[in-house]
Amino acid sequence: MAKKIVVIGSLNYDIILKIPRLPECGETLPADQAGFSAGGKGANQAVQAAKLGVETYMVGRVGKDAHGDALIESAQKYQVNTDYITRSEEVTGMGVVEALEDGSVFSCIVRGANFDVAKADIDRAEPVIREADLMILQMEIPQEINAYAIEKAEECGCRVLLNTAPSAPIEEEYLKKCAIIVANEVEAGFYLGENVDSVEKAIKGIKKLQNIYGNDIVITLGKEGSVVSDHGVVTFIPSRKVHAIETTGAGDSFIGGMGYALLKGESLTEACKFATGCSAITVSRMGAQDSMPTLQEVQNQ
Repeated sequence: MAKKIVVIGSLNYDIILKIPRLPECGETLPADQAGFSAGGKGANQAVQAAKLGVETYMVGRVGKDAHGDALIESAQKYQVNTDYITRSEEVTGMGVVEALEDGSVFSCIVRGANFDVAKADIDRAEPVIREADLMILQMEIPQEINAYAIEKAEECGCRVLLNTAPSAPIEEEYLKKCAIIVANEVEAGFYLGENVDSVEKAIKGIKKLQNIYGNDIVITLGKEGSVVSDHGVVTFIPSRKVHAIETTGAGDSFIGGMGYALLKGESLTEACKFATGCSAITVSRMGAQDSMPTLQEVQNQ
């Protein structure tokens, strides 16, 4: 039987504005370019895994509107199974991304249908959760639903990769049940209660988190790279130097790449090295899902 990933999380319709700088308060700043893209951390991670060739299922909600239609169509285009995406009376989630010339991004999201995901959605997906090798979660749906999904995964014998993005309070007992936790420097700082603004602080912080939760931890550091605690062995993995066009979806590309490599039997450290290659390609293009690489593109780097 083919190995499978089930992603439970958000789907957003993204509007991306290319701007020379952030506007001042009260200023109307003309954008250099506008783009529209299927997004949401959950959908992005599912698409990246599927584009690499993994049988991937998406569980989430969209509205009964044109944006919802577009998100489902985009996921299907990249071979993500959408049988467990349901329709909500709420509007489809939306992201507004302001991308600066240096590749940095500033984003706001409308939760919409993403916060309408319910325990019934998890129950409905139980057959595929039982068959899946990995469940991927993020924090753009209610935390009580993430907690329920973690419990369901434990019941079904499916390991969990939790991407704590954006960071939100969740009971420690559920964090301990995750096989892998992935956080960026801001999110890691949220759970540590201290700033993580350097590789050195990430190395110290990751050891603390590993001791607290007892699982494998990854702290991503943007253009610097990532720090990995793989069964207690801490490794710094530098990023690949590329010309960044726009970084939307880079972290999601990293997560999807990790999922692929883990299902191929790679260690967490090796999976993160592979994922680094995925995100390097993603940031060199505009948009999220469209910019994510295929397996051949990663192998041809």
